[in-house]
Amino acid sequence: MLQLLRLSLLFTVFCSSLLAAEKPNIIFILCDDLAQGDLGCYGQKLIQTPNLDRMAAEGTKFPQLYSGTSVCAPSRSALMTGLHMGHCPIRANREVQPEGQKPLPAEVTTVAQVLKSAGYATACTGKWGMGMFDTTGSPLKKGFDHFYGYNCQRHAHSYFPKYLWQDDQRIELDGKTYAMDLIGKDTLDWVRSQASGPFFLYHAITLPHGKYEIDDLGQYADKPWTQLQKTYAAMVTRLDRDVGRLLDLLKELKVDENTLVIFSGDNGASFEPKSEVGKLFDQSMGGKLRGFKRSLYEGGLRQAGIAHWPGKVPAGVTSAAPWAFWDFLPTAAELAGVELKTPHDGHSVAELLKGGTAPKREAFYWELHEGTSLQAVRFGDWKAVRNGPAKPIELYDLATDLAESKDLATQKPDLVAKAESLMKTLRTDHPDWPLVMKQSGKKGKKK
Repeated sequence: MLQLLRLSLLFTVFCSSLLAAEKPNIIFILCDDLAQGDLGCYGQKLIQTPNLDRMAAEGTKFPQLYSGTSVCAPSRSALMTGLHMGHCPIRANREVQPEGQKPLPAEVTTVAQVLKSAGYATACTGKWGMGMFDTTGSPLKKGFDHFYGYNCQRHAHSYFPKYLWQDDQRIELDGKTYAMDLIGKDTLDWVRSQASGPFFLYHAITLPHGKYEIDDLGQYADKPWTQLQKTYAAMVTRLDRDVGRLLDLLKELKVDENTLVIFSGDNGASFEPKSEVGKLFDQSMGGKLRGFKRSLYEGGLRQAGIAHWPGKVPAGVTSAAPWAFWDFLPTAAELAGVELKTPHDGHSVAELLKGGTAPKREAFYWELHEGTSLQAVRFGDWKAVRNGPAKPIELYDLATDLAESKDLATQKPDLVAKAESLMKTLRTDHPDWPLVMKQSGKKGKKK
């Protein structure tokens, strides 16, 4: 009888291990205000990013990976909830005093909650910004077992903070420690502790968002550049180093072949293309991408997408297929074997990530409420932008005019009418997010 019990226990352990092995670990690395052109694998000549370049060489680049919108909190909300800006509960940055941002509501489900229901250990490290710990939007109430870093995006402006958060406990600091040292260590420690898997890590790195601070200029110290240019380059290279350490750890733990890692920025660059940073580092990629943060042109929305999963994601490939942040939730659910019952706007791109075809969809939709309400919609290769409800709709053919330089609206009235219809049908009216030419009273501070 004892022998039978032992055999039964061994069989149960074996089955549990087999089930865990069938579910891949999932890591989403989200950095802050990175331009697509800041990475060497996307054409950068001056800033060194060897680890991300290696990640791209070993995986697939997705230059048409679209963010949720072009500022922090709503873009991240789309990533977490699978809802685009027509339905997302957060459609702009909205501060809450004394610390935090407008929280995700209780009824909205996040990707962490979906994966936790499938037996995943879950962690968020870096920056949250979707609800303090006493609100419905706390990361610990939205499916994360562990949190470390900044909750408030305003607080995250300081790289030498007086405190960080470990779960919901405030950890006092001396104000002299570079926060990414602590966040990076906690991230690696947590991954080591979860090596048996399956696990989901949302690693929301604050680099290279302002304010522009670095503890070591490294190889850029003697460059004939401005202090801001040196600092920005060092911050991007520091971001690259931290990604490299995480990838190396996965290999050391022998879990890299069962781990999908996706890398992206949260929105376009902070800098206008003609600024000292934008110009030196050619963040518009030779004028190829129009706009930057807070615009709904391609430069504000397209990210430096990279997917890495040895043996599953094709190596050394660049995929022209477009997809968006709100596709991540259904993708993660499919990989984890979860039947989604929560409302979402996305489509699983699991097949696309593995080198297959992209899902068919009606359109991509964005809006933003940082003052005047902006809207944009992409259907096929057509992209329509309206910079305010009283403004005319602009129309661009991305297949021939990626820079969005030739407005074809007067030549294609039928397509303008289609875009206008989509801008109406793909959004749900909400009292917090009216379409206005200028917000009054509740305009959030720029992040």
